[in-house]
Formats: sequence, structure tokens, C-alpha cells
Amino acid sequence: MLRTLFRERGQFAAYRDLAEETGVTAQDCQELATMLLARRKAGEALSWVERGIELDQKTASGTSARFDLARLKRELLTKLGRGPEAREAAWSEYLRSPNKYTYVELMRFVPRTDRAACHEEAMSSAATARLDSLIELLLHTKELPRLAELIERSLEADLEHVSHYTTEPAARKLEKSRPGLAARLWRAQGMRIVNAGKSKYYDAALANFERAKHCYERAGLLAQWEATVADMRGRHHRKVGLMSDFNQLVAGHGPSTRPSFLKQAKARWGL
Repeated sequence: MLRTLFRERGQFAAYRDLAEETGVTAQDCQELATMLLARRKAGEALSWVERGIELDQKTASGTSARFDLARLKRELLTKLGRGPEAREAAWSEYLRSPNKYTYVELMRFVPRTDRAACHEEAMSSAATARLDSLIELLLHTKELPRLAELIERSLEADLEHVSHYTTEPAARKLEKSRPGLAARLWRAQGMRIVNAGKSKYYDAALANFERAKHCYERAGLLAQWEATVADMRGRHHRKVGLMSDFNQLVAGHGPSTRPSFLKQAKARWGL
């Protein structure tokens, strides 16, 4: 409570003394550096940031202040006229965890004339990223050829483990130019729900399978759709209600062909 009070009042000395007395944490270093930055004491603020980073590194899993300390250090280096160091720090952060957020942060410190070359180097260095992070990064940077290549070489099982928050935007982007790859993503979303037995989301799974079916048909990949149908029937035949709706979808009566609730109500009541 005292820390919060001193921070809100901007009482740097009181906060510092309390932290030193009770044990300085990485979070304390971030707060103290932020107060100093507000007073335009960038040099002193940087010392606290570096102390905070050192404390964070001594914690096995890191602390919640890790990202903010790294960001604050780059900001302070820039204010102190040490731009190249800020860029190098951003690059190191990107290499540790290539994703769209570290990419955006990196590009903040790259001169406009160097951005194309830096972008290519960043894309080449992103191979170590997790599949979900890499998909998001390639979507953000509009690298559709690289995205298509990634989806093409990824295993079905790996795609099924990626959240629909990531795969759905990618599927929509690829539907027009690469329907076969979009189909794999729609299929993966459906399988992810069904494999997890999330019955309240089966309607969403069926909608995903229907879009996969349409994309497979557009791409002329009927064999892949038939393999999906066989996989569903083989692994999930005991889910009677789901499979009844799925078999209707296979026959051409998917969710999109059903009348809306409003139309059903009007038909029922003769409106």
C-alpha cells in the first residue's frame, strides 16, 4: 500500500527508501525509473532499469516487469542519443522471441532507409518462432507467399493445436488465392474443437468443416476432403448428434443452407 501511495504521489525518495529497506524488486526498479523519466533524468532512470533487468534475470521464470523494463531501456537509450544500442537491444529481443510484437518494437528503431533489409533479415531469422507466433507475424507483415509456404509444410496435427484466433484470419487471407491451404486451416479449426470434445462449440466446428469442404472443392482437392470425412467418421463415430449433422454437411446440407432462426420463426407462425 505504501509503494502504491508513494508511486501515485511521485515521491521518488520515499519509494526508493522503502524498497531498499524491504527488498528491491524488478518491479520497484521499473517504477523508480519511470518516476525519474518523468523528471527527465534519463541517465539515472537507465541505472535503475539495468538493475531491474539484472534482478529479473536472477528469477528462474522471470518477472512481470521483464517486458516493460526491456522496452523502457530502449526508450532511455534513444533519449540519451544511443540509438544504435537501442536497435541492438530490440534486435536481441526479437531473436529471443520472434513475433509480431517484437517485430513492431524492432522497426521503431530502424531508420526508414534500412527497413527493407532489416525486414528480410527478420523474416529469415523467424524460423525458430512457434507456429502460432510465426503465422501472426507473417499475417502482420503481409508476407502471404511465406505464409502459404509455412501452412503447406506444417503437419495437420500441429495446425490443430493453434488457436482459431490465429488460424481463422490466416484462412480468410488465403481463401481466394490458395483455397487448398485455407481448407487445411478451416479443417484444423474444426478438428481442434471436435478432438477436445467441446460440444457447445460443435456448431462452430461444423461451420469450419463446411468452409473447408468448399475450399477443397474450389482447389480440386476432393481426395483431401474425403480423407477428412473418413477421419471424422473413424475417430468420432460415437458422437452421434455431431456425426448426424456432419453427414448432412457431407451430403450438401451444411449450416449455411439452413434457414436462420428468424426465417424459421416466420415460417412457423405464417408471418
